Amino acid sequence: MEKVKAKKHLGQHFLKDESIAKAIADTLNLKGYDSILEIGPGMGVLTKYLLEKEINTYVIEIDNESVVYLNENYPKLEGKIIAKDFLKYNINEIFEGKPFAIIGNFPYNISTQIVFRALELRNQIPEFAGMFQKEVAERICEKKGTKAYGILSVLVQAFYDAEYLFTVNEDVFIPPPKVKSGVLRLRRKENYTLPCSEKLFFTVV
Repeated sequence: MEKVKAKKHLGQHFLKDESIAKAIADTLNLKGYDSILEIGPGMGVLTKYLLEKEINTYVIEIDNESVVYLNENYPKLEGKIIAKDFLKYNINEIFEGKPFAIIGNFPYNISTQIVFRALELRNQIPEFAGMFQKEVAERICEKKGTKAYGILSVLVQAFYDAEYLFTVNEDVFIPPPKVKSGVLRLRRKENYTLPCSEKLFFTVV
């Protein structure tokens, strides 16, 4: 099968740089969970390096063309490709309440929604890593008191230690996005204290 064509309405920008894909895969410490979920694998440039690790790797992909490509090119993914929308799918049909990590080169048009969905599942997600639009990645990791510190920073950092890892230029994608990208890693805090109940916290913020 020919390579998958990136679809604008899905916010697809396929990473083509192998070294960056490997660097993203290596951000996970693989502790506290037995499975990884990659969101939006596309043609599997990141998936390939995840499959080298001794951990169960699942992928969730809404694009049917990508699903066919992955099935044809990555036999290790047999039975582990979820052809669904991550934002709507009940992920515990797969993980059944067990912990797992999230990773991906996230579609820019839904990247913040992916973060909010992950926050809903935070008790199952000890670690979260991946690529965002640079501005969004910086905002998630921004420190209190700085100009970019906002609602997204507050919500994420209430539960996770956020670390901005490195910047990625536009020319390593097909098609190239109009902005730079940033890779971050979130590791869940062992202990956190909120100023109110969790329900009220999310309502107020």
